[in-house]
Amino acid sequence: MKPSTDPESLRTALADAPAAVPAASPAHADAAVEGQAAPRNFPELEAWLNQRRITEIECLVPDLTGVARGKILPRSKFTKDRGMRLPESIIGLTVTGNWPEDDSLSQLIGDIDRDMHLVPDPATVRPVPWAADPTAQVIHDCHFRDGREVDYAPRNVLKRVLRLYEQRGWEPVVAPEIEFYLVAKNTDPDQPLHPPLGRSGRAETSRQHYSIDAVNEFDPLFEDIYDYCEAMELDVDTLIHEVGAGQMEINFLHGDALDLADKVFFFKRTLREAALRHNMYATFMAKPMAGEPGSAMHVHQSVVDRVTRRNLFSHPDGSPSPAFLHYIGGLQKYVPHVMSLFAPYVNSYRRLAGGDAAPTNVEWGTDNRTVGIRVPESNPQNRRLENRVVGADANPYVALAATLACGYLGMVGRIEPLPEVTTRADGRGPAAALAQSLSEAVRLLGDAPEMEELLGRRFCGIYTAVKTSEHAEFLKVISPWEREHLLQHV
Repeated sequence: MKPSTDPESLRTALADAPAAVPAASPAHADAAVEGQAAPRNFPELEAWLNQRRITEIECLVPDLTGVARGKILPRSKFTKDRGMRLPESIIGLTVTGNWPEDDSLSQLIGDIDRDMHLVPDPATVRPVPWAADPTAQVIHDCHFRDGREVDYAPRNVLKRVLRLYEQRGWEPVVAPEIEFYLVAKNTDPDQPLHPPLGRSGRAETSRQHYSIDAVNEFDPLFEDIYDYCEAMELDVDTLIHEVGAGQMEINFLHGDALDLADKVFFFKRTLREAALRHNMYATFMAKPMAGEPGSAMHVHQSVVDRVTRRNLFSHPDGSPSPAFLHYIGGLQKYVPHVMSLFAPYVNSYRRLAGGDAAPTNVEWGTDNRTVGIRVPESNPQNRRLENRVVGADANPYVALAATLACGYLGMVGRIEPLPEVTTRADGRGPAAALAQSLSEAVRLLGDAPEMEELLGRRFCGIYTAVKTSEHAEFLKVISPWEREHLLQHV
């Protein structure tokens, strides 16, 4: 019998799913901290803190934008019985720190701004290597007073999707590649950004794709980044110079989706801090400089059997499986509906305006970088696909939840993909067109009820309100282009 993806079936699947992802996922369980496994419970977390003589703890909660909210506590105050609370409103703030003025929010979460109860995830504990005193950082999950997960918290949205995979005996494997720019310090937002000075005392003036010498211009910075990442066990793999002037890319080793989302979250904090210490900025804006390529977060993804660890994208004889094609079909059908999760700001769509290798389509092809869904060359056990649409500015929890949700709906609904593209894709093929603006993308999110059901209706409603409010704020700003070309010409 063909599985269904209608909202009612998804509601049943969600209700029947296990109550929580196991406390220590495979990637977490294999992580070692100075030769020891990552903490799995609060007593082990306390032992981790005591062994390192930690004196201060940063209690972190990722919000919708990926910003680290929370509190800083002295070690003596961080106890299991004490608990910690934060107002619900911090999850749904706009990128400017405002609360959306939308009456629908009162229907979704009420209007009294209750407290959330925060629960530390012991497996996420990391040192803060740049801190003057021994300091740790721990990601916390958001719960209601009765113990239920706050369903619209980004980390819980990803857990919600992973539970559906777990229920079917599947486990996604992901590997993010995240691009970013190094830019000279700029304290005036009205002025354009420029590449920073390197060791030579000069800034890049041309594109240096894959240049080793161009990366070495920033050796002191990258030595700190690698030292910080090693201390935090972020499992970064390779560093390359991307196309743009001052544009770099860091690749992560493949693993558990929740673990990788945590690592990207930590890495963004780490990179920004390291850059500041070297008198420059690091930015994950999708399009920080006119005339330069945008920055993406390409996500490699596959699905394995939880017991046998067999890659479900390949037949035993090595040929592609129906699950592989159906996963692609799901991405092709639903990526247009979740573009606001992959490209969450007005600036995101400048990256997707065409050219510079940013795909504006959901075509698929083997070893083809002009398509939105690329299939890298690999052996059967490592067969995977790469979502090239996601921007570097996306919240890693939300982006991974959305791309895995698309693939899940494709697999359970047995959605057939369009024919493979073997030539250059230009976005004019039979695949659904991608949104060209934030307002259009937000509207499309509401046009796929099965996706709303899978990610959570309250999450989608709050997200829509936040993005609508951000877009309204943006429209109040008069740009230099308007002053230059419209002031005396219209």
